[in-house]
Amino acid sequence: MFARTKEILKKARTIWALDHASSLMDWDLEVNMPVEGVQERGIAASEIAVLRQKLLLDEELSSLIEKAEKEELDDYERGLLRVLKREIRIAKSLPPDLVQELTRVTQEAKVVWREAREKDDYSKFKPYLERIVELEKKVADFLGYEKHPYDALLDLHEEGLKTDDVQRIFSSLEPGIRKVLSKITNFYGKHWLEEQRYDVEAMKLLNLEVLRILGYPLGSRSRIDVSAHPFTIHMGIRDVRITTRYEGYDFKRSFFSTLHEFGHALYELQVDDSLMATPLSKGVSLGIHESQSRFWENMIGRSIEFVRGVENILKDKLGFLRDVPAEEIYRYFNIVRPSLIRTEADEVTYNLHIILRFKIEFGMIDGSIKVDEIPEEWDNLMEELLGIRPESYRDGVLQDIHWSMGDIGYFPTYTLGNVISAQIREHMMREIPDLHEKVRKMDFEQVKEYLKERIHRWGSVYSPKELIKRSFKEEIRPEPFLDYLEKKYLSVHQN
Repeated sequence: MFARTKEILKKARTIWALDHASSLMDWDLEVNMPVEGVQERGIAASEIAVLRQKLLLDEELSSLIEKAEKEELDDYERGLLRVLKREIRIAKSLPPDLVQELTRVTQEAKVVWREAREKDDYSKFKPYLERIVELEKKVADFLGYEKHPYDALLDLHEEGLKTDDVQRIFSSLEPGIRKVLSKITNFYGKHWLEEQRYDVEAMKLLNLEVLRILGYPLGSRSRIDVSAHPFTIHMGIRDVRITTRYEGYDFKRSFFSTLHEFGHALYELQVDDSLMATPLSKGVSLGIHESQSRFWENMIGRSIEFVRGVENILKDKLGFLRDVPAEEIYRYFNIVRPSLIRTEADEVTYNLHIILRFKIEFGMIDGSIKVDEIPEEWDNLMEELLGIRPESYRDGVLQDIHWSMGDIGYFPTYTLGNVISAQIREHMMREIPDLHEKVRKMDFEQVKEYLKERIHRWGSVYSPKELIKRSFKEEIRPEPFLDYLEKKYLSVHQN
């Protein structure tokens, strides 16, 4: 492994080190940094981004890659060249002043977005969003595309993903989800536990206990902190960090945020040791990453077997659950109700939130939707897709951090993750016949090993589409996800 590419790896090590430092800075910005530190942080981050680009564009690195391509390579070496060539192509395409400007603007925009959301003031964030959209259009033009500029932005977040792929998946999901949604009765509505207050310290202990059972290596290779928007970030395969949030009510929000981020973290923690400190030592894409977080959050965490397995821990940590049957907790975990906030959406309606964002982003980039028009367009689409209308910017256009980070083209990867998670579940159930019993017993070693062998250990060795085809002998397809929803919410529980 890597015998013919040692010189390439030596040059790539410095790039990896800059990524390590940038990840640490991003984590600090969200968790620790004082608000007024943003200006200097923006300058430092933009300088690192430009330096990284210069290293990628080193002529000696390109020459080494060109020579290596003529040799007989193994899968790891081909993966290394694929990843670096893709990064070099992107770096060559984007002028340094554009990279620097986008980095600076987004560093500032993240802080402004938080203030605008808190004050429910879109006008405060609008100038930054206008500038970000302008810059992202330039990014798409410099990167190049065949059909639509949005393709170029999608590919930045999900290698090889095209607008046609997204539209194909959404064209099946939207009517399928509407079908399920129209027939649900016994999972629909409010639940008293949504209003139940909890003690934050008790909730922290609950999350820590569940993470311990799942095998999260807290302290040795990982940590958990608090942030406004839960996230996972990895410095390397031996330093992965997650955050969650504590709002003091509706404990499933914190509970499932923690499970979700655990899924992301496990992916990075189970990358093969031989890939450490190389360009292959991280998850291959956002869509594959999201499949792992959604698998643990929904396929495992919202199952009746998991509820029964974790029931005693829930009741021990949260006293108000002491007399609540497991079936009632399961119902609470799986309430289906159109809601305004994407991160709080149930697994039936969640992808409708993504379809909304996809339509707006597509319009932003092709110019058919102006930044001034986005709030109204958002509200209209929300009413059309989910039958509800936001009464504030906070609950509408300002609810997500992604655009402040310049992540246009990111949202479809969430749906891709949901779709792939169901495919993984379908195959896992065939190959681990006693899966339900293992979940009930909180025995996850075989589940984690399965995910490691099929997804995690390979890091970025294979492209996203190639990884799925190699591991599951099929393309990415939405049918298992729709089948999962129908069986769970209609066939099994509808009566």
